[in-house]
Amino acid sequence: MKTAIVLFNRDLRVHDHPALAAAAREAESVVPVFVFDEAILGSAFARPNRVAFLLEALSDLDAALAQRGSRLLTRRGDVVRETFRLAEETGAEAIFTSADVSAYAQARERRIAAAAHGARVELRLCPGVTVVAPGDVVTSEGSRFSVFTPYFRQWSHAPRRALEQAPQRLRTPTTPAKGALPTLSALVSRDAAPGRARGGEPAARRRMTSWLRSGLAHYEELHDNLAADRTSRLSPYLHFGCVSPLELAERAAKAAVGAAFVRQLCWRDFYAQLLDARPETSTEDMRSRGDRWSVDGQQLEAWKRGLTGYPVVDAGMRQLLHEGYMHNRARLITASFLTKDLYVDWREGARHYYDHLTDGDVANNAGNWQWVAGTGADTRPNRVFNPTRQARRFDPEGEYVRRYVPELAEVEGGVVHEPWSLGLLRPSDYPDPVVDHAAAAAAFKARRSR
Repeated sequence: MKTAIVLFNRDLRVHDHPALAAAAREAESVVPVFVFDEAILGSAFARPNRVAFLLEALSDLDAALAQRGSRLLTRRGDVVRETFRLAEETGAEAIFTSADVSAYAQARERRIAAAAHGARVELRLCPGVTVVAPGDVVTSEGSRFSVFTPYFRQWSHAPRRALEQAPQRLRTPTTPAKGALPTLSALVSRDAAPGRARGGEPAARRRMTSWLRSGLAHYEELHDNLAADRTSRLSPYLHFGCVSPLELAERAAKAAVGAAFVRQLCWRDFYAQLLDARPETSTEDMRSRGDRWSVDGQQLEAWKRGLTGYPVVDAGMRQLLHEGYMHNRARLITASFLTKDLYVDWREGARHYYDHLTDGDVANNAGNWQWVAGTGADTRPNRVFNPTRQARRFDPEGEYVRRYVPELAEVEGGVVHEPWSLGLLRPSDYPDPVVDHAAAAAAFKARRSR
């Protein structure tokens, strides 16, 4: 074919990009484009940390394309309208794009497919957002898995596509106009978190290389250790597709110590295939437990601000505010505290996470929140994380707490975790606990047993 459009969405890289690689092979001229979708910009998903990360990733993508003789066109408006306007201007015969799993992404793909049919333009949906495509791992009955362990067993042996090389050269028309990247202040009304990660494929590849070289060996042993912070911190790069999940999984699997980390990448695919099959679960219970959630706004606000009086909970919530990121173990603890101790709807927690997480992925965020709330894929739906016990186990010296809760910086050792026994050691500016954990846990289990 003469000309093809590559529509970038959540796949902002040139390495192992199946849509870009296929277009480069099959078309004489390739038109890379990203559309700032007005529907997303006006939604809860356009939050400063993610938008800032996105802009950096797009700038780096444009630079990578320029090195290959191309350029990234940017447009703003309705994705379908802007894409097909560009197709008409360039005479494009095909549109290559990566398939995605959210309800919005699926609706967008249906709209693009309908418009492509009407315009007699070929639409090519390519893999690349997950390690294994969502529909490639199914039960013997042909349905999607709803329990992780059997999914993991089959996923581990599923055939995988070959990694794609980054195109060496791309030919892109000199017209139409390129379009300029907007500023952060033009898209959102508040600043990004001061400690957030920088976006882009170069940062992603540096982080991946460093992690595989020096972090992977200690992952199984230390990934739950809050103070050690020995997780990959690749989640925002995976969310925006700055690094290929397949490349990451393949490289990690080659290491003798990579199995535990690869299993976590499988969890990401697991939630993606669940959402792909049941997109409504981003906002609806996967398995309703008949909960009549609390509407205590004061307790919810205390949780959001990291003022619950439970040090490890507050540390996690303040890390989120400062970095646009939270350690995965802290995510479990803080989510359990909100849904089980405070008995607040998991959707309230998910919305707050979306407000701040740079890696605010629909499938992972909703899937993990439902798992913790007991409305999702957890086989033990009524489990309750004891925040004090969790802190003693995963932050025994209190380093993580003191890192993010400065009021407790002078409290020594593990005593920093004791919300009921600090006594005179508790600083006057640190709050009393908003609930008694033992009583709250008992009340939650009583509600669920009715």
